[in-house]
Amino acid sequence: MPSNKYNNREFSWLEFNSRVLSESENKDNPLFERVRFLSIASNNLDEFYMVRVAGIYGQIREQINVQSVDGLTPKEQLKKIIQKTKLLLTKSNNSWKQLQSELAKNKIYFKYFKDLNAGEKRNLYFTFKNRIYPVLTPQAIDPLHPFPFLFNQSHFLLMHLIKKEKNKKGINAIIILPKNLNRFYDVSTDENKIHYVSLEEIISSYASDLFPGHIMQHYISARITRDSDIEVEEEAEDLVLFFEKALKKRKRGKIVRLEVKKAANLKLLNFLIKHTKAKKETISEIDGFVGMHEIAQILKKENKQLTFKKFTPRQVERVKQFDNNYFDAIRAKDFIVHHPYETFDSVIQFLNQAADDKNVVAIKQTLYRTTLDSPIVKALTKAAEQGKSVTAVVEIKARFDEEANMSLAKTLEKSGVQVVYGFAHLKTHAKSSLVVRSEGEVLQTYIHIGTGNYHPVNAKIYADLSFFSADKALGRDVEKFFNYVTGYGEPDNLEKIFLAPKFLRTKLNQLIDMEIDNAKKGKHAEIWLKMNSLVDPPLIDRLYECSQAGVKVFLFIRGICCLKPGIKNLSENIVVKSIVGRFLEHSRIYCFSNGHPMPSRMNTVFISSADLMPRNLNRRLELMLPIENSTVHEQVLDQIMLANYKDTKESWALKDSVYKKIKKASGKEDFSAHEYFMKNPSLSGQGKSIITQDVQTLRLVKG
Repeated sequence: MPSNKYNNREFSWLEFNSRVLSESENKDNPLFERVRFLSIASNNLDEFYMVRVAGIYGQIREQINVQSVDGLTPKEQLKKIIQKTKLLLTKSNNSWKQLQSELAKNKIYFKYFKDLNAGEKRNLYFTFKNRIYPVLTPQAIDPLHPFPFLFNQSHFLLMHLIKKEKNKKGINAIIILPKNLNRFYDVSTDENKIHYVSLEEIISSYASDLFPGHIMQHYISARITRDSDIEVEEEAEDLVLFFEKALKKRKRGKIVRLEVKKAANLKLLNFLIKHTKAKKETISEIDGFVGMHEIAQILKKENKQLTFKKFTPRQVERVKQFDNNYFDAIRAKDFIVHHPYETFDSVIQFLNQAADDKNVVAIKQTLYRTTLDSPIVKALTKAAEQGKSVTAVVEIKARFDEEANMSLAKTLEKSGVQVVYGFAHLKTHAKSSLVVRSEGEVLQTYIHIGTGNYHPVNAKIYADLSFFSADKALGRDVEKFFNYVTGYGEPDNLEKIFLAPKFLRTKLNQLIDMEIDNAKKGKHAEIWLKMNSLVDPPLIDRLYECSQAGVKVFLFIRGICCLKPGIKNLSENIVVKSIVGRFLEHSRIYCFSNGHPMPSRMNTVFISSADLMPRNLNRRLELMLPIENSTVHEQVLDQIMLANYKDTKESWALKDSVYKKIKKASGKEDFSAHEYFMKNPSLSGQGKSIITQDVQTLRLVKG
């Protein structure tokens, strides 16, 4: 048994980002998609520093020495994070060098000013004078012009300039790069080539235009990342007002990362450190471009041979069978839509139909992450303007979407939507719609429950589930859920749905107890769980207990996993896989054998909005519901879960703390879950189950 039975949460996240970064090296991916993965990994690291690393710095600053699950103090964690981040940056730099070489083979180049021909220099100067120069604010740094405060995610150039006249003292100056400017500009004079010049290269090349009478001697390209986590004060009575103030504070948080171009001028670097008060351990040396996440700006959709083949989500066959009438289709029987393989428009169409239907009297909707121009928001607005009772539960604590959600709430209120902000100390993370329709002498309730959010952009790449039902018991439960959020009356008598934080953990423990008990009785005992992250120590301990009792446990965890699988006398009966590919695995599915071989109709299947993390189980409003309809049950278990189980092409296997890419079995073809879902309709879309051979032969993950 290992000295510690848990993987560190932060290190596991860095491992996940390394898997994302590996996709930039994966030559099975088209070239532009590899560049996109590099950009995503860079953006992920940004958020990790703004939130997770910032939290560790805060613990150190406040002298809080609470140990992590693997027994490390905040200082010990920070030291290892810095070491692991350096390795990640080296991997990123190497990936970028390779990508640059392959981009060059496709006649896409990144040029320095000195390498441009005369025509390209003319193009560049025209671009600078007409599209860049008017937006810039060059600022000398001297007693009359103190060093400016640099907001979070500020990318800037720090320059040392000298006077053209001899024997004149040089000056330091700073230029903050406006976010509304492009990062890369094509100045090529050859239509068969693309010559990109970065914004920082352009500005530094024409420094004399910005500082007349001066010549630039040295410059540093650098970027600041600040602490951006927001803690809700216990006595924050007016939650909206609190967040408006807190968002302003976010821009002024402590520096947790200072990205600088490698081989930066030492004098300028020391000047920068002195004036920003950045600690040396926060410095990340970048071999490529500072702010590498912006490299995605070069990706052109029209270059189809360098991107994934276009995929158009399928329409929902079940609804088409009822002449696209959602109420008729849902009333006939439950169905589930698998995004992005089946269109997210189904959710929008459901709400639009509800908004237009004269028999619909009420709509209630949770909103966690979405956009101001979201078609869902438009549907709610339209319904309210037509006199329907519309309630929107807007979660303004959705990290990095708080500002957008507050604007969204104000827009909804102007249209007559009743906006509720939920609880001050519980994020409303559950994804649900409720439509009440007058049908004859009764009111019929229709529900939608999702495993993901209502963001129209994310819905195109996030693999999630949308469940539709007219089940009366489920309808009553969802009504009680909304009444709880709006009225604070705890629902103690839910019939089918399990709500966190009050009931969900208890139910999961009961299901685990059942499997352990079946194993002890010699019955079939097996668990399949799919989620984004597994962090919660009590539930990890329960899964260890399952393994030791002989229960087979298969975990499909895209991101963080604090459980250590395959450890003798602890977790030898647990297998962990992570799929990273074209689509982001985001659905949460929990399956228990219930004494019968898996997969079968006798197994117990649930879908949920919750990952197995302390925040989801203890500090968020989450929903978990059973899948009872036979067709939906088969779709979730025999298609979705089994495809994840069978995948070898995009899967990584975790052993103890180390992930390794799964290799296909000798003589067998790679199986890709993503490709399977793109090519094969769901059972709701009249597709077929994956089971065409003995399930035991599919257990490639064991190897």
